[in-house]
Amino acid sequence: MRSPVERRCVLTGLAALSAVGCSPRAESRPAAPAPLSDEVIDLSDLEARNGGRLGFVVQDAATGRKLVWRGDERFVYCSTFKMYLAAATLLRAQAGQEWLDRRIPITAADMIDHAPVTEPAVGASLTVEQLMKGAVEVSDNPAANLLLKAMGGPSAMQTFYRGIGDHSTRSDRFEPEMNRLDGDKDTILPSQSVANLQRLFLAPASPLTAASRALLLQWMTDTPTGQNRLRAGTPADWRVAHKTGTGGYGPTNDIGLLYPPNGQPVIVAAYYHATRATSDDANAAVIAEATRRALKALGRD
Repeated sequence: MRSPVERRCVLTGLAALSAVGCSPRAESRPAAPAPLSDEVIDLSDLEARNGGRLGFVVQDAATGRKLVWRGDERFVYCSTFKMYLAAATLLRAQAGQEWLDRRIPITAADMIDHAPVTEPAVGASLTVEQLMKGAVEVSDNPAANLLLKAMGGPSAMQTFYRGIGDHSTRSDRFEPEMNRLDGDKDTILPSQSVANLQRLFLAPASPLTAASRALLLQWMTDTPTGQNRLRAGTPADWRVAHKTGTGGYGPTNDIGLLYPPNGQPVIVAAYYHATRATSDDANAAVIAEATRRALKALGRD
């Protein structure tokens, strides 16, 4: 018997695999190359030019080569967590603990800032799938909170991280409180984020089914947000599946997978804690330039 998510997604999932540059044949996913020692990519000039602190890790899935700058320092992840939240929800659906077509009532009490999908639905309901799509594609905050509540809150999200081998990421609060600096609360290591992306989307033992991966990658590809971050530093003919996060007081993040027209993707996690004095465009330009340099260093430009 197919799991709930497979019944819902098997056809759309296979179609989406093609849309994100992966064919059904590629789903055999060859074994990952042997891990190589991390190489430092010096991005200190970008930090000096714009201020702040940049955590940046990029890994070539074809060779295993990894370039790192502040990879083991903590950064507030902001809305990048919504991609992981959707992955956790899809895992629950695979296990029969959630249903993608289950409808969740949307109330005025749920509303907080940035609700492009949920606000028009106040007084009605949206499906779990619609909430995931809204959270990933347009970063709808009430959608994320409703999904987080449905799975049991931040502690359940932390259990998800531990279950995929991530023993450092913190999940402590709901939106919008999670965006505020408070010690190690709601923080992640860029190196760990890259490891998580590799495990979820590329590892032969990924806990996500092919249909779940395809659905999530499609939302990450279709998002209109942050086109001046990873996307701006990636060749025009590559497909970028990513999730942004912004703190409103400096944090400017983007994580995802960069798919060339042929071959294995490049995994990137960029967490930039800029200063209040810089503009959103200037912060995004730092991530774009770091991405551009990393792809050149990997010979993938």
